[in-house]
Amino acid sequence: MPLDAIPGIGSRRAALLKADGIATAADLLMTVPYRYVDRSGETPIADLEVDLQATVVGTVTSVGVIPRGKRRLQVVVDDGTGKLTCTWFAAYRYLAKAFSKGDLVAVGGKAGMYRGKAQMVHPEVEVLAEAAQQVGDALDDDPAGGTTQIHTGRLVPLYSTTQAMKEERLTSRVLRRILFQALHRFGPELIEPIPPEATEGLDLPPFVDAIRGIHFPQSMEEVEYSRRRLAYGELFTLQVGKQLLRRLQPGDAAAAFPIPAEDSAARLPKLPFTLTNAQVRAREATWQDMAKTVPMRRLLQGDVGSGKTVVALSAMLAVVEQGGQAALMAPTEILAEQHAANLQALVRPYGFPVFLVTSRLNAAGRKQALRLISRGDAKMIVGTHSLVQEAVTFKNLGLAVIDEEHRFGVKQREALPAKGGVPHVLAMTATPIPRSLALTAYGDMEVTSIDELPAGRPSVTTGWRPAEQRDRAFLFLRDEVAKGRQAFVVYPAIGESEAELRSATESYESLKAGILSDVQLGLLHGRLKPEERDRVDGAFRRGEIDVLVTTTVVEVGVDVANATVMLVEHAERFGLAQLHQLRGRVGRGTEPSFCILIADPKEGLTPEAKARLETMTRTRDGFEIAEMDLKIRGPGHLFGTRQSGFPEFRYADLAKDLDLALEARDRARDTVAADPGLKSPKHEALSLELRTAIARGAFPGLS
Repeated sequence: MPLDAIPGIGSRRAALLKADGIATAADLLMTVPYRYVDRSGETPIADLEVDLQATVVGTVTSVGVIPRGKRRLQVVVDDGTGKLTCTWFAAYRYLAKAFSKGDLVAVGGKAGMYRGKAQMVHPEVEVLAEAAQQVGDALDDDPAGGTTQIHTGRLVPLYSTTQAMKEERLTSRVLRRILFQALHRFGPELIEPIPPEATEGLDLPPFVDAIRGIHFPQSMEEVEYSRRRLAYGELFTLQVGKQLLRRLQPGDAAAAFPIPAEDSAARLPKLPFTLTNAQVRAREATWQDMAKTVPMRRLLQGDVGSGKTVVALSAMLAVVEQGGQAALMAPTEILAEQHAANLQALVRPYGFPVFLVTSRLNAAGRKQALRLISRGDAKMIVGTHSLVQEAVTFKNLGLAVIDEEHRFGVKQREALPAKGGVPHVLAMTATPIPRSLALTAYGDMEVTSIDELPAGRPSVTTGWRPAEQRDRAFLFLRDEVAKGRQAFVVYPAIGESEAELRSATESYESLKAGILSDVQLGLLHGRLKPEERDRVDGAFRRGEIDVLVTTTVVEVGVDVANATVMLVEHAERFGLAQLHQLRGRVGRGTEPSFCILIADPKEGLTPEAKARLETMTRTRDGFEIAEMDLKIRGPGHLFGTRQSGFPEFRYADLAKDLDLALEARDRARDTVAADPGLKSPKHEALSLELRTAIARGAFPGLS
């Protein structure tokens, strides 16, 4: 339904709303108030308290424009206990026509005193009963008859408006009135998009009641009750889309790579350690998936150092030994090179060379690698996003492994599997994902968690220190280096672009000339030329550099067992997941390790920043940290960017809606299993809802 079908919205206002993402009547009705003001309690004028919100109901005793000084409209209201002066400076000519002497009005706003008299400046106002017949734009007519208070005397929703909307007098108040009229006009026509079986037994209101309860609630309890229904609708529609993605191209089958139980031990790489129980479970899950012709879509998540790569290698070996190709795509060249080196060491006894494809390959090397991959002679391939460029073709891609997959855009993630027909897909992440977010972001995948670290891993003692204790922290770091250990010093900025921070380049020079003058320092950041970055990285790995001064480029990829100290400057500027990843760079050998977080309260240590630091000192459990990060920052910030493909919700709150996410997933599975094409008449509204979401790009790959 076009917006201009709603009274009060002409073509100009419709264009402004469309620019703000509101294109239809449905979009308008699903708009989320950003907060509510409680004006439900009427207060006698004699009992008004300064600076408190209140609603007053009384009779207009005078209406007049004051010409002296700044022109303004003054209306005096009398309720029998006293008089209240209401003043408007803006649009006073327009408002002067809205009511007359003798009208019964409700005014709501913050009470104040001026020259000993009660007053409100720019209050909300409604005419409840008019002395004259003309009431103008300030009266909200109930289409059912009578007059309803929507701006005063109740919980009042506030809506975000752009500057252009305000200039067109499309204010929060006007939006309220338009929504009120739209609900009366279109409410009876609103169709419940969720089929009855998907809400049966759940304590959720009907769709139309939830819409009404969000915009015109009687209490905050009704707001929450309505929000949960609309949140469930978002989660359910998302899960239906995810389930349909899993069933995409049902006629296409992947190659099966069965592994007989008696051969499983022989299929393992020769490891100098014993797999944890969690690794064994993850390996068995991937093998079971790959033994089927239904393409595997599995997410493998676990903390830094939990052993995901070994599980991936077991899957890759299963494919390569049976004639297929296996490719692993990493987000950075450093990480791709590390994977290639580690895999080559582990598969050397099998005689499979590992081919590395990154932008650093020279023309001849790239040409040879592409030829071997296209002929199928290159069986095990590791690379960056270079693997998904047009020139790369696979002959028989049986398995696509995507590491740190949230660092890729949606199209990049889908591009690698598309290179090889219908391969199995194993995605990996070292950033633990809260369960509710995993359910919603990966509803089309099975999720396996490696929730234990290998035995013998040393503890990593974590503490945060105020900036004035920085020198003590560096003396401790120097003592560790004197014992033959290595250390990281991480900064959030590279150079002078963020002058208020202690940048990596400036601090490198300062440390080299000062407190760390007697140790070997190296500088590593993302703006270095590849050959210089290789030189520094290699020197640190070989132990020729004692302390690596760096940015978050080391968050993934730099793996040095001899490093025992991670010192993070301006730790208050980092997210929890990022701090946890940085801490994972130490404690990878046999010696006790330390993570020191330097934060400066003078530079704005917010309650949220303090909560992050305290969480880091309290636990090393990546899943607990992920849940806390979700509560502190919300899902939109956990992985940084919208392009990573994580869903954005208007109503769902993944920090507290796990129960709804679980119900939505299970019931969406049942719905799609019973009606894969959503052809049933009872699914007509759901199908329309889903097609609308697809048209807006919610489900890449679904049409």
